[in-house]
Amino acid sequence: MRILFAGTPQVAVPSLEAVAEHFDVVAALTRPDAVRGRGRKTEPSPVKVAAQRLGIPVLEMSPKDPTFLEKVAELGVEAAAVVAYGRILTQKVLDAVPMGWYNLHFSELPAWRGAAPVQRAIWNGDDTTGLTVFKITAGMDSGPIVLQRRVPIEGRPTSGELLESLAHEGPELLVKALEKVGAGTAQFRPQPDFADADHAYAKKITPLDARADFSLPAEILDRRIRACNPDPGAWCEVHAEAEHSGADDADSVRDISAAHGTDSAQHAPQKMRLNAVTPVSVHAAALDSVLELQGIDVTELRPGALIVSKKHVWVLCGGDTFLELNNVTAQGKKPMPAADWARGARLDEDAYLG
Repeated sequence: MRILFAGTPQVAVPSLEAVAEHFDVVAALTRPDAVRGRGRKTEPSPVKVAAQRLGIPVLEMSPKDPTFLEKVAELGVEAAAVVAYGRILTQKVLDAVPMGWYNLHFSELPAWRGAAPVQRAIWNGDDTTGLTVFKITAGMDSGPIVLQRRVPIEGRPTSGELLESLAHEGPELLVKALEKVGAGTAQFRPQPDFADADHAYAKKITPLDARADFSLPAEILDRRIRACNPDPGAWCEVHAEAEHSGADDADSVRDISAAHGTDSAQHAPQKMRLNAVTPVSVHAAALDSVLELQGIDVTELRPGALIVSKKHVWVLCGGDTFLELNNVTAQGKKPMPAADWARGARLDEDAYLG
């Protein structure tokens, strides 16, 4: 069977490799080279790099390009495999491939249709996710299912870690589905309705969504931080001292990264990325010891208050729960252990995150 593979990011590469091992992949359709990173260099997509390594011709044209359908016919494409391609396919394009387009989606459809299924599963606190191969139709991830597998969410993965795991489990399912399609034995199961509309659609997480809300209980905030990492990255602002009576909010905080700078800089909180955190039991031995040693009454603290020891940095969350900050990236700095950051920041005893 002559296959067109469509995909863009690294998570699509294992599927491209597996499909190329079992079928005749006549071309890889991917997004054009893009400007990435601080150096603003133009870089090819991971799928393009992998296709070139495998000796597969690369197509970087848009499916809306008038010549695309001609190219599909010229290549003799019989079926198409799609993994994280990132473009909407029109009905005319779908109809141009005789056996259809088949998408490997990283959820147990119909749950979490849309752009961010893995992130939303973690954000929501789901115990399971899934892998689904379905035939693409005009609707949003709503086509009939060919094969599906439920996958438990074990431990406390970030969305990046869980997505990487699914990206390596999914190719086997995709290959089996394509084999069934080629043999004419595929059974197409219509997707059932999903009662919970919020759970059904995996809306993309924005940088604004990724701002840590320390009024939430630590368990919920932990899920959200893991869902946002590595992209778009969970973050907060660092305030180095408490609000002063009668002062305007904008003048009530000091920029810890500019403690020796100008007065204007000293009143500007800076962003900090939260790379890794751990929910901590309210009565964790190390935390209790520091609270007692420093004479801290938790009931007098606001959510976001920092508690710092030589080896630990904790932040108070809603419901008198705590997160331990394990690894952070202060603005303009490299990732580092939170305890190292706190020592270098020379935090005021009333410092807080918000």
